[in-house]
Amino acid sequence: MDKVFRALADPSRRQLLDRLHADNGQTLGALCERLAMTRQAVTKHLVLLEDANLVATVRRGREKLHYLNPVPIHEIAERWIGKFEHTRLAALSDLKKVLEDSDE
Repeated sequence: MDKVFRALADPSRRQLLDRLHADNGQTLGALCERLAMTRQAVTKHLVLLEDANLVATVRRGREKLHYLNPVPIHEIAERWIGKFEHTRLAALSDLKKVLEDSDE
């Protein structure tokens, strides 16, 4: 999970993930378009994203397609955000019961 947090800490890598979220399965060339980064910089960022398992690649002929893997982000949400959400939902449920009881 440390690799995922390190990968997500960089705004350029988050921008690449956003681009893949908007249009999954892009080549390196397509990802480089409209970015203020060199092709080498994008490649280095993609290597770190792949190492963190946030990006998966598939070869199609001579092309290498990059796909967003949302599983590590989901795991972070489950572990770090979900437990706080449970408490908040329980409080809302309790509030609803109290308000319904007071109406009766």
